Amino acid sequence: MGSSLSAASALLAAYTVPFVGIEISETAIAVLGSLIIVVLIVLSAFFSSSEIAMFSLAAHRIDALVEDGRYGAETVKELKDDPHRLLVTILVGNNIVNIAMSSIATGLFGMYLTQGQAVLAATFGITALVLLFGESAPKSYAVENTESWALRIAKPLKVSEYLLMPLIVLFDYLTRVVNKITGGRSAIETSYVTRDEIQDMIETGEREGVIEEDEREMLQRIFRFNNTIAKEVMTPRLDMDAISKDDPIEDAIQQCIHGGHARLPVYEGSLDNIIGVVHIRDLVRDLNYGENGDLELGDLIQPTLHVPESKNADELMAEMRENRMHMVIVIDEFGTTEGLVTMEDMIEEIVGEILEGEEEEPIEQVSEDEVLVKGEVNIEEVNEFLDIELPEGEEFETIAGFIFNRSGRLVEEGEVMEYGRVRITVEKVENTRIMKARLTLLPEEEAGDEPDEDADVEPGEVPTE
Repeated sequence: MGSSLSAASALLAAYTVPFVGIEISETAIAVLGSLIIVVLIVLSAFFSSSEIAMFSLAAHRIDALVEDGRYGAETVKELKDDPHRLLVTILVGNNIVNIAMSSIATGLFGMYLTQGQAVLAATFGITALVLLFGESAPKSYAVENTESWALRIAKPLKVSEYLLMPLIVLFDYLTRVVNKITGGRSAIETSYVTRDEIQDMIETGEREGVIEEDEREMLQRIFRFNNTIAKEVMTPRLDMDAISKDDPIEDAIQQCIHGGHARLPVYEGSLDNIIGVVHIRDLVRDLNYGENGDLELGDLIQPTLHVPESKNADELMAEMRENRMHMVIVIDEFGTTEGLVTMEDMIEEIVGEILEGEEEEPIEQVSEDEVLVKGEVNIEEVNEFLDIELPEGEEFETIAGFIFNRSGRLVEEGEVMEYGRVRITVEKVENTRIMKARLTLLPEEEAGDEPDEDADVEPGEVPTE
């Protein structure tokens, strides 16, 4: 402690030597030292605010600023192209400035106080000044004015890089060596934003009123779409309308009109051997305006794709667009027809359900804590709608599948089961199929513990909490 204080005092004592025949007094030294500290505080504020501004500026905004020809944008881009060196530049400059401030302040106080008092006064005094004027205030300003401040300080920061080049090169190299030895990697070298961060920003945007609820839902569906498979999107085999290759064109038209379809899959022999698709436009045109009356249904068949049920929906949509197909057939591992996927199904996964005529809503709000849900609705949609956490399994994705999986048997109308604070009542059953269920959120005091996901359910048992 004594040696550092002596060094600081010696530095200031250099100013007391005769200069042009005039000896500088202690008062002049104090004034000069104070002015130097003020300059150093300004430099500390410069480096601190530079760090916030430069690393808060998103890469896409820098590109936009460069395209707009904004002053300083090219320099900002040049600095951000090597974020590791930029950070080292700022840290080296900031530390030199802060250490110099502390040393000079210690020397100044040493002229009027004891060594111990001088060290304490310099430590707490400079810390307070740096926190207020060198860190807090400038960083707050940089947060509020990120873009304009980054453009303004880019060129001075580049000059600082040139002036401190030897130290920057040395510490840049040493930092990379340490990271290599420890197996670490600087976070600034990774992507400046992740999928999770974008989703958090979307939710925050809704809370702050920047985006609407329906916009938030659509954006979240876009993110989920990449993890969706064909089985989750398809119309199941039980709901498929199809026609045999040997049926007359009139029957195909009638079935299209009756089912409200623009296209129909065509099979040969059985539904597990779908050979293509026919469009009602071609059927009507051939029937009413065809020149050749001998054309049969098989002559109007257009080829289609057969995809596995595990096919990624994002990839499938790209493939359908590339091949200009509006309907594909989904098959299981044995080659059996599982269902079909249309381009409308894909779009609904992003924009939400597209209802026609008197078609019912898939999830109908009965009250604040109660909804009616179609059995075919995906569990993920139910969870999002009610803010609950019903589990999904490899064997099922729908609410009907969840009920069957939990019961371990066929269920009848009126049966009730509970999962956590959710009471599920089977409202409508057709043959063996659950068409509609009522979900009611129970008060916390009535809710049971969450069941064990790995617990076995005996056939015929309806687990309750």
